[in-house]
Amino acid sequence: MKSIIVYSSQTGFTRKYAEWLAQELGAVSIPLGEAQKKGDEYFEDADAIVYGGWVMGGKIVNGEWFAQKAPAWKGKKLAMLCVGASPEDSATVDTVLQDALQDGLREEARAFYCPGGIAYERMKLPSRLLMKAFAAMMRNKKDASAEEKSMGEMLAHSYDISDKKYILPILQYLQG
Repeated sequence: MKSIIVYSSQTGFTRKYAEWLAQELGAVSIPLGEAQKKGDEYFEDADAIVYGGWVMGGKIVNGEWFAQKAPAWKGKKLAMLCVGASPEDSATVDTVLQDALQDGLREEARAFYCPGGIAYERMKLPSRLLMKAFAAMMRNKKDASAEEKSMGEMLAHSYDISDKKYILPILQYLQG
């Protein structure tokens, strides 16, 4: 099975998952910028196409690229890999996955979530400032739930909760 993994990564977590998937599938993984320069013929022979993007504000960064391209990929296994800072059991993950695929795409593709982390040292300044402010807001929020307080504490510093085990459901879907 020929697979192509396209990814957008700001701090390296999504790239790591894309490379793990490519390694397990014997696939090609390419940054989104490269994929955007390729013509449609590049994807013609692929049996499976995965787009991996990081989550920001509840949305998958550059997910619209995948959604726009997907109609031309009918008959292929399609998947979207969402990488975020939240643990896999966070309530926000379900919302992100529900919103990841637009209505018409839900029948053609599956969305998966993989926990990544925060790497403040590799973030661009605007993202770093936004995340620090969000973490402070979560920690100091009146009437915050235990999950919100915990998330605020977690987001206050860099951490890595990525694990290769999170690609197993994606592999099962693509190889099934």
